[in-house]
Parts: sequence; C-alpha cells; structure tokens
Amino acid sequence: MIPSRIFEGRDVGMFGLARTGQASVRALKAGGANVYAWDDNETQRKLAREAGAVDVRWQDWPWDKIAALVLSPGVPLTHPKPHEIVLKAQTANVPVIGDFELFAQEIRRDRNAVGRAPLIAITGTNGKSTTTALIGHVLRQCGFDAQIGGNIGQPILALDPPSPKTIYVAEVSTFQIDLAPSLMPDVSILLNLSPDHIDRHGSMQNYAAVKERLVRATAHDGLALIGVDDNFSSAIFTRASSNGGPPSVPVSVGKVLGRGIFVVDGTLYDAQAGRAAKIMELASAKHLIGAHNWQNAAFAYAACRRFVKDTRAIVSAIESFPGLSHRMEEIGRIGRVRFVNDSKATNAEAAERALVCFPDIFWIAGGRAKEGGIESLAPHFGRVRKAYLIGEAADTFARTLDGKVAFERSGTLEAALASAAADAARSQVAEPVVLLSPACASYDQFLDFEQRGDAFRDLVTKLAPSQVREAS
Repeated sequence: MIPSRIFEGRDVGMFGLARTGQASVRALKAGGANVYAWDDNETQRKLAREAGAVDVRWQDWPWDKIAALVLSPGVPLTHPKPHEIVLKAQTANVPVIGDFELFAQEIRRDRNAVGRAPLIAITGTNGKSTTTALIGHVLRQCGFDAQIGGNIGQPILALDPPSPKTIYVAEVSTFQIDLAPSLMPDVSILLNLSPDHIDRHGSMQNYAAVKERLVRATAHDGLALIGVDDNFSSAIFTRASSNGGPPSVPVSVGKVLGRGIFVVDGTLYDAQAGRAAKIMELASAKHLIGAHNWQNAAFAYAACRRFVKDTRAIVSAIESFPGLSHRMEEIGRIGRVRFVNDSKATNAEAAERALVCFPDIFWIAGGRAKEGGIESLAPHFGRVRKAYLIGEAADTFARTLDGKVAFERSGTLEAALASAAADAARSQVAEPVVLLSPACASYDQFLDFEQRGDAFRDLVTKLAPSQVREAS
C-alpha cells in the first residue's frame, strides 16, 4: 500500500467504497487523515469502518471542515448530470478528486529525489489492459519491479511503495483522468479513440479531450506515445508534437512512418532515429493474435525501450507474454471446438478485434449495449456461423443480424454456451470457435466483465470436464 500523507491530520470524505474506495480509505488512514466514508452498500461500509473510517451519511459530514472529497471513478462527475454529492462539494467549495490524484500528489512529493519511481500511464478506448499487462511483463522480465494497477487489477494506492527498481505501470480511464489534475506521467500512452462512455462525457469531443489531458500532462522530460490510426488520436498527436511539450512519438499499425514506431504485415519497426530498423516478427508472440495486439506490442516496445537498452531482451519478453484474462483468452478445447473468452470486449470495436481473428465463429454476444450497437460489425458477419444473444441487447442485436446471420435469443450466458457448444460440435468446419465477445457492458447480468468471463470459464469446464483441454 502507498500511504497518502497529503491530508495528514485533516478531514477527508470518501464516497463509493468498492475496490478503489477501500484502497483509498486505507491509504488515507495510513497517512494520518480523518476519513468520513459512505456507500449505499452496508458490507462495503463495514469494511471501511474496520479500516478506521467514520461511517456517516454524506449529507451529515462536517462539510465546513472537509479538505477534499475523494470520489469513486464510477460516480458521475459531469454527465449525464453530476451526482448530488458532487454538487454539494462544489457548493461547499470542497475539491473533488480521485485515487489517482492521491497517488499523483504522493509521488510528486519526491519528484526531484534521486531514484524516484517513474510512472507509465496508459489510456485509450481499446487495448489498455493488454498493453498495461504487457508492459509490466516486459519490465519484470528485464529486472524491474513493475507495479501494475489502476483501472486493471489492483487499485493504484494498493500497489507497493517505490523501491530503487520500481516502475509504476497504470491503466487510466477517462473517469480517473477527470479526477486527477496533478497526474504527471513520465511516459503517457494514448492507444486509440472511438465512441465509448459517451453517456458519462456528453460527446465524443469531450471524451477525446479528457484523453488528451493525460498526454498534455506528461512530464516535460518524459515521452508521449500516441496512436495515429484514427482521426481523433492523430489530431491529438499533431497538436502534441507542435506545442513545445515533451517529445511525442507516433505509433501505427499498417502505415509506414518516416519517424516513429510502426507495424506492417506483422513486422515491428523502429524508425525513431531515422531509417526504420526491423525489431521482430510478431507472429512469434503466440498470445498476441491479431492486428489489435500488434498495436499493443508496438506501444509496449516503445515504452520499455526508454528503460531497457537491450532490444533483444524486450523482444524475448514480448514473445513470452502469457496473455490477459478475459481478452482473447483461449480457455481450452472439447474435441475440435475451441472456447475463447473475450469478455473484456465491452463495445463493438473491441469485439471486432476478436471477430477478425477466426473464420468460423459461434458468437455469444449481448449485455447492456453501447451507442451504435453492432451495426459496424456487419463486414465481419460472414465469419459468424451463428450468434447467441444474451441480456438487454438481445432484441436490438437480433434486428441487426436478421437476414444476415443465423441467431437465437438465448437470454442467459449458460443457455447461450450450451447451444453454441452443441452447434459447433455438430458443424462440419475444421476448427469451430465458441467466442464470448459480447460487444456490450456486463451490468445487466453481471457485476463486471471479469465476473462475466469467470462465469464463462466455469461453464465451459462444467460442459464436459474430462474433455476440456487447457490451451497451451
């Protein structure tokens, strides 16, 4: 745990007591703050009380003494409208911050210290978790104490305090950027941008502006790595590279760059110093399948190159990456049928990255739909043998698929898997793939995409335990 000492001896409010909230309570208490905490969930409040927080309804906090409101990233800050507690804090002239702000201010205290731990911050619409995990894996393989967390795995304040070999590798969502005005990465990464979380930001322009804020916050002696394969990100790179800020490096998959990092036909090239040098054939990274993972690997290489001088060591570590749970995760096989857990695909663009990887798919899709549904996936419908629709989006997705792809309204994940497995086994294709790639949020039937993916894994095992072979 990283103690947060900036509010030592002062009163702080913590609203929202899931994982990040609990970690924030513990960090604030370890740093000597007096913490008032609230969540509608009694179990979460009990955990906060056990950590030393005062369990009081937020309306009854001593707002005239509260130094800051630490807000869970899941609580609306601006759209569709601010939560009532945000309005109360604004009326009381209390700053509204998040756990990343506590982290940022804590590490900034020692910013000029010799051996200060660097921060690599990763954001974007798709690929954040894989890129974060891959960077952490490479750095650990190369001898660093890579502390991986934020919007993936452990909350940022639950990571270990810095040691001489520590590098913090953090996935950062727009919600977390919004609540962290002091965040200053040594390396910032903007992977890509496409419509997502528009309900929480009001427009695509607002969403992109929050992502750009992370790039602009990069330390002057740091490095900004920016994808240039979509219009929004490309425009951000153009502004970043011409504003006199930290060095900005473009990253592309499919385009040869005169300067930057790029992948063409599965080969990774480094053209940062002039003539492009071939780095590796990405086919050798067995758990990084598809062009989207080539992008992740390109960013990981570029970020780690700042800390690791031996290119061969980086390449070897990329090749040994075991993959990420819930993202193109091959769970196992029953006979000819492969089962792939891509539960983290919570929008259409993320699901597209899975659909393009397989020719014969028995596709489980649905949940709580994002804007645009799955209409953008129409060019890939020819890869889908049949779709199995679950959750709130079933009827909407059925209308999109009608006349183009065979489908059934399965309703639940369990029913969908049973039908998909049976149909795949009866099919005549050489290697059918039962793919959970929902293109939807999970909140209609599950707590999060992780619970949805875990349920899929458990259900596959129960289909025929003696027949399931673990993926190598």
